[in-house]
Parts: sequence; structure tokens; C-alpha cells
Amino acid sequence: MLEERGGTGGPLLGDLGEDGLLSVIFPLLPSGPGVLIGPGDDTALLSTPGGSVLATTDAMVRGRDWLDQWSSGMDVGVKTVAQNLADIAAMGGVPSGLLVTLIADPATPLAWARDFTTGLAHAAAEAGVPVLGGDLSSAPQGVLVISVTALGDCCGREPVTRSGAHTGEVVAVCGSLGHSAAGLLLLQRDQGALAPELVDYHRAPRPPHQQGPLAASAGATAMIDISDGLGRDAGRIAAASGVRIELDEQLLGDDVAALAHVVGQDDAWRCVTAGGEEHSLLACFPSGAGLPVGWRKIGLVVDGSGVMLGGSLVVGGGWDHFGG
Repeated sequence: MLEERGGTGGPLLGDLGEDGLLSVIFPLLPSGPGVLIGPGDDTALLSTPGGSVLATTDAMVRGRDWLDQWSSGMDVGVKTVAQNLADIAAMGGVPSGLLVTLIADPATPLAWARDFTTGLAHAAAEAGVPVLGGDLSSAPQGVLVISVTALGDCCGREPVTRSGAHTGEVVAVCGSLGHSAAGLLLLQRDQGALAPELVDYHRAPRPPHQQGPLAASAGATAMIDISDGLGRDAGRIAAASGVRIELDEQLLGDDVAALAHVVGQDDAWRCVTAGGEEHSLLACFPSGAGLPVGWRKIGLVVDGSGVMLGGSLVVGGGWDHFGG
């Protein structure tokens, strides 16, 4: 008996979650001699006749990644640039161009598309990145999807992957922790007026993408942008490098204190350790080498596996598109 063409039997994507789905589809994907770094890191790295190019892509879906009552078209434009440039930065790269796809219900107001483009153009110009083109497509009623592909260059340096951390190194962060998650929490509580700067960061984050190449030049051995929470993304470095990352409660104290007065102590800890969409940079540096200006120590790389905080294993964090 022939299998159904739709492949409808068996587990659902929601049963697997993102990591489970990736473990199924990655082995099915073809590679080639020009693929220097394939799926599984912040970006891919492809060889070219003149050197190499970094490539990454991210999508945003209305109702999943933003709500119109909380975010304007301009906010979405800024945010989609930020999340892509953070991926390039996490490899130690400099962005060289953006490709933009808009998939929209034909009933979408032109004003929204104009505002989105204005926000995207402003964020791209601020970063010195040209928009190279893209694609347009219609969609069913109510559907609005944005996808951006970013290209970048390592400028003659080796890319900084997730797999280079070694025992004894310092774990450091550049940028804020938990601000986006706290802003989202305030919106959910209808308390945005308590800290509009946190709400603004959630709507339109401004990550320190220019710090990626500086960290690479300073000797960063592993790096990632914090898109799914400090604990979860630190866990990705730990897993790829075969080490354990121990976060320091005391060194994270100021980050928690900055949020506790508006969201409460417990939620502040959750925002700092598990909040996603921050897009700050997390990296490991050799001990004693000194950290670049703008970076601060928050932990150590030790023998073992996983991520520890205050003697407990850190699990979860961020948003899983299929697992919640």
C-alpha cells in the first residue's frame, strides 16, 4: 500500500519541538565542497572564488513573533534587521547585504508595508548594510510574514563558532540581559508605562552587532547571540564545545536588580537567565587575556556538560516555535 503523499502519519512537529525537528531534517540536507560551516551554528560559511561569505536567515510571523497591538511596522522592520545582524556578529563577521521577503495578505494596508520598510531601511542604514533585493508573495487572509537573509564577511579572520570553548576560559556578555523579556512581560500585564525603555527594547532591539568582530579580534574562542535566553544559548556553546558553563549569580546581580523593581525579583531572574530576543552577544575568552571594552564577565568554562547557576542545572528558556 502506498504511503499517503502528505506524510500525515506519525509524530507532529509539536511533539518534537525545534531541536527534535532539526535532528530529523539536518541529516536529510545535501552539502557540498564549498560548505565550510553548514547547519547548526549562527550562520553558514560558504567558500567563494574570492574568499568566503557568511549567510543566515530569520523569519517573523504576525501573531507569533509580534502582535500588531504592541508593535508597529517600523518596530518589526528594526527587529528583523537586528536579529539577522546579531547572527552575523556572533560569527565575528561584518554584514555585507540583506535580502528581504514580504509575504502578505493582499488586504494588508500599504501604510504598514511602508512603515515596515522605513524601519528596516533605517536600521540597515544605521548599520551600514545595503538592502540587495528580495521577494514579494501574497498570502491567505490575515497572514503576514517577513523573512530576511543576511550576508556577511569575516574580513580575513577565522569565524568564531559555538564549538571552540575550552575549560578555564572566561564567559562574558556584551549588551543587556533580560530587557526584551521584561518588556514583553510588562506588555502582557498591561504595565508598559512602568518601564517604557524595556518595552521599546522588546519591540525594536538594538544589539551590539559591531562588537562581534572586535570580540573575534580579541581572541574569542566561541560566540553566540542570545536569541533564546542566556541559559539555553550558553547550553548550545557548552554542547558544541563539550564543556560546562557555570554562570555566576553574583556577577548577574546587577542585571537582575535593573529589572526587579518593575517585574519582581523572581521574574527578573527568569528574564535574565531565560528571556529570549535579547540578541546581546555571549562569548568565551582565554583566561588572563583581558576582555574587550564593553564586555563583562558572567561565568567560567569548566569540565562537564550543560549550564549551571547557583549549583542547579539551567534548562529551558526562550521560545520554541513548536514546543512552546
